[in-house]
Amino acid sequence: MDLKSIIDALILGVVEGATEFLPVSSTAHILLLGQLLGFENPGRAFEVLIQFGAILALLSVYAGRLWHIATTLPSDARSRHFTAGVFIAFLPAAIVGVIFHDFITRVIFESVTTISIMLIIGGIVLVVVDRLPLRPRHGDIMDFPFRLYLGIGLFQMLALVPGVSRSGATIVGAMLLGTEKRAAAEFSFFLAMPTMLGAFVYSLAKNYAILDFDSAAIIVIGFLAAFVSAVIVVRVFLGFVGRHGFAPFGWWRIGVGIVGLVAVFFFMGPEDAPTVTAPETPPAATAPEAAPPGDDALGDLIRQQEP
Repeated sequence: MDLKSIIDALILGVVEGATEFLPVSSTAHILLLGQLLGFENPGRAFEVLIQFGAILALLSVYAGRLWHIATTLPSDARSRHFTAGVFIAFLPAAIVGVIFHDFITRVIFESVTTISIMLIIGGIVLVVVDRLPLRPRHGDIMDFPFRLYLGIGLFQMLALVPGVSRSGATIVGAMLLGTEKRAAAEFSFFLAMPTMLGAFVYSLAKNYAILDFDSAAIIVIGFLAAFVSAVIVVRVFLGFVGRHGFAPFGWWRIGVGIVGLVAVFFFMGPEDAPTVTAPETPPAATAPEAAPPGDDALGDLIRQQEP
């Protein structure tokens, strides 16, 4: 573990924590930044495992409310309703994520072009939705109907594609389905807890065998940096959304996506892709050399008889 790896892990951890709960796609940011820094990690485990720092940050900020829900679960129908709703919203992405885990991490995660395009598309969607004259019907996340919880969960599946943004997909989906902006952002926080924890546990189980001491140390550094930056963001995000909406995040996404495409086409060169090569052509058959005169008596006799 050299100094560059430590600095890279710190930078990526800060970016992870700062962007995880914003609708800008933390995965896209750390993948693009990792490409630019030349950061390598086995099995793409770093990007997923440092999210545990952001999870702990979220748990620390909402510890009081989570404790209230947990302690009133047996006696309070609203607590049971909300807990069941979070579980319903969590299931779609969890099931699809397990089924397509290898394809997502080994194929889609490697495409800077795909990530950049999804950043731009998601940014445009966020700007447009933020300006729509929507009429919210739901303002308290504890009382969402079950069909709304499920609908938000279906939107979260879009975030399996890097660059879409888990929080962006759930916030936009919630707003389109009739929630207030603040409620959409707040429910995205609560839905992040089981979703990110599940992704962390699954990725750890898939990659623990290939993590050596240096890799684990780098992940711990990134985890700590993510925790600190995520605590700050979670505490100020809802207030910022209440004042400015989601359009600023949409424009940010568009800018980062354009930078990513420029980097691909002008600096990074073509992305790695399977190279298709033409099969080797066997050497053309050549006619046997004519035998010198005298070596083929029968042939000489036949040629002498030809007119």
